Amino acid sequence: MSGCGAEKGLISIDEALALVQTRPKALTVETLPLGDCLNRYLAKAVCSKVDLPSFSQSAVDGYALSSTLENLQNCTFEVIGEIKAGSETQHQLIDGQAIRIFTGGKTPDGTTHVARQEIVKVESDLTIRLIEHIKPQADIRFVGEEVQSGQQLADVGQRINIGALAALSMAGIPHIDVFRAPKVVVVITGDEVAETPEDLQTGKVFDANGPLLKAWLKDYGLEVDILHIADEAEQVSQCFEQLKQQYDLIITTGGVSVGDYDFVRPCAFATGFEQVFWKVKQKPGKPLFFAEFIQQDHACYLLGLPGNPAAVYVCMQVYGKALLDALQNQRQPLQWFSGMLTHDLKSDARERFLRMNAYFEQGQLKLQSLSKQQSHMLSNLMQANSLVRIPANIQLQAGQVLSGLFIHHSSY
Repeated sequence: MSGCGAEKGLISIDEALALVQTRPKALTVETLPLGDCLNRYLAKAVCSKVDLPSFSQSAVDGYALSSTLENLQNCTFEVIGEIKAGSETQHQLIDGQAIRIFTGGKTPDGTTHVARQEIVKVESDLTIRLIEHIKPQADIRFVGEEVQSGQQLADVGQRINIGALAALSMAGIPHIDVFRAPKVVVVITGDEVAETPEDLQTGKVFDANGPLLKAWLKDYGLEVDILHIADEAEQVSQCFEQLKQQYDLIITTGGVSVGDYDFVRPCAFATGFEQVFWKVKQKPGKPLFFAEFIQQDHACYLLGLPGNPAAVYVCMQVYGKALLDALQNQRQPLQWFSGMLTHDLKSDARERFLRMNAYFEQGQLKLQSLSKQQSHMLSNLMQANSLVRIPANIQLQAGQVLSGLFIHHSSY
């Protein structure tokens, strides 16, 4: 069999992913104020120190009642006061008494029901009548019904998203232990970056990789440094020598293939990095390079991405995220979905990641491939919401079930 898909030494997508997820050492743990932990991974389980609710309270605006009767419809009650949310009360209800109460207000001792104001008729300043029957304990939020003191709220490895942050805030958690955020630098290699439209006439191109990676990593939750260096071995080596001591991860674009000016691999070796793998049997992104520099008290990893921007994007969505997660001790398998292809696809010698539009139709997830899939093209990312794995050497028919990854960004 001939062609680049049959080239010796290529590893599979799953083999590459396994190495990216298992090889990195987890970063150290730090304790931070909860508000500073958005998008971080928990290093220690969090348990509540309080009951939620911490006291029994009204779920509605209405009246707290005390009654031993089974049917309260048309019953009258003596109103003895008022309770607002956040206020303390010394009232204690006895049979036949009521107190005006608002949502979140602490129910007084002796409360058997809370009647929402819509089913209450005010007959005087001191008397109300129920116009509907209500069940015992109606509209009362009981102490500890959501969370009990000592109950685990979040486990090791959980990512602190907005919902988790809000839930922990409600439980009064001031600080949590999280894995340190990776220190990441992006190195854009090449002499071909244009700074003005006029530069395009000299054979240069506008830089998409720098903005792409800066935005992608910011969306992930990281502020990163972006460097541009020329395709010169001395510059690349000096860069790696300096950066390997300052960062946990160096991400490069370009310079990882076999051209005369592809210096990333040889310069990485010259500065103490050891190759974990190079070249994956995939399209786009075949020349993906992963290496590590290990010292006793420090490790730096190098993820060498191809130069074509679509390959950069695909490799970050698949391997970049897995690597950043692994550095924070999150090593769960990627969450692949299953969807049905809506059209035929030609075969290719390599497994492919195609940018597609995934949509639901009558409860079935459908997959529609987009045009302009070449590795130097990005325009279809305006419509793509998924990356779909296309098996190698198979002519696919409409109706074939495929695996893919949803493209999740904060802007969606």
